[in-house]
Amino acid sequence: MLTAEQPAATPPAPEVALIVGGGPGISASCARLFAQSGITVAVAARNPGKPVLQALAQSHGVRAYACDAADAASVAALFDQVTRELGAPRLVVHNIDGRVPGIFRKGITEAEPALALDTLRNAAFSAFLVGQQAARALLANAPDAQGARGTFVITNASAALKGFPNSGAFAMACQAKSGLAQSMARELMPQGIHVVNVPIDAAVGWRQEDGSRAHRLAGTATNDNMADPDRIAELYLQLHRQHRSTWACEVVLRPWNEKW
Repeated sequence: MLTAEQPAATPPAPEVALIVGGGPGISASCARLFAQSGITVAVAARNPGKPVLQALAQSHGVRAYACDAADAASVAALFDQVTRELGAPRLVVHNIDGRVPGIFRKGITEAEPALALDTLRNAAFSAFLVGQQAARALLANAPDAQGARGTFVITNASAALKGFPNSGAFAMACQAKSGLAQSMARELMPQGIHVVNVPIDAAVGWRQEDGSRAHRLAGTATNDNMADPDRIAELYLQLHRQHRSTWACEVVLRPWNEKW
């Protein structure tokens, strides 16, 4: 029984996760799993009113925010708003592919320079901007029992490991993200921030309304030939909860039958 000298303890504030990139695949899977695990979840996208984010708000209480991740002022405003409204994030995920439609399958002699620059801006530069604000936010967190202040995860792609033909702009962007993650990890991990680069060497097939999984280019999933975003989300949560004695800096994911 509590007495006047023994006030009720204030329950700890819930953890906050911020996912930058609001698509129906990895971002949606992460939002669902994080919320189911008791984490307060914010998802940022250029269009916060898209159906997938509205559905996540209704089903899992996810908060949607507007942000142009390639604009420094917009990213800074996002972190400020999330911190004021939900609390300081301890888990930040950058999940933006960054390619623009006109750059797909273009040889080096025909790729439009302006579209290549847009790809770099949307992918690598946005990862820098989000990483910069994540570092500032996470460094301000009090260390937990194991000395960790938080986690920053960058979703990457096959092009982070190998530059494919007719994909020079995307290869530049993905390998720039890898370099950013390596630099941030060496700088921030000694300060209690876990930084992880996750190249996904596969097509990611998200679940459709009929229950099947599919990808816009690779077709329909068969025998798990595509990476499952729900399983990717499980890895991201595991990375966030890793003990600092065994922090991973880079984890490459590929299905069992992927050619590499």
